[in-house]
Amino acid sequence: MTFSTSVRTCLGKYVTFSGRASRPEYWWFMLFLILGGIVASILDGVFFNGVVETGEGRFIAESEGPLSGLFSLATLLPALAAGWRRMHDTGRSGLYLLYPLIVIVGI
Repeated sequence: MTFSTSVRTCLGKYVTFSGRASRPEYWWFMLFLILGGIVASILDGVFFNGVVETGEGRFIAESEGPLSGLFSLATLLPALAAGWRRMHDTGRSGLYLLYPLIVIVGI
């Protein structure tokens, strides 16, 4: 599976949590998410200069700009679905993805 095929497959199965995801499909999609996040962060720095106006005449420095936030929000469900399907391919329940969240909430 190629990079573009895996991205199209994962975005096409936007919220499909059933089935399986092969190793190349999952890792090519994760590479897409990392590269997309980097590009969105660079564009945030170029267009917003790391500063966003609050509307009250004040400016705040943000660690994540609006483009980066929109990219993260748009790819959250496909990333979870791809990870869930990858867990099925390895013979595990998709709930294994929630274990780090349980630890974070527990702390």
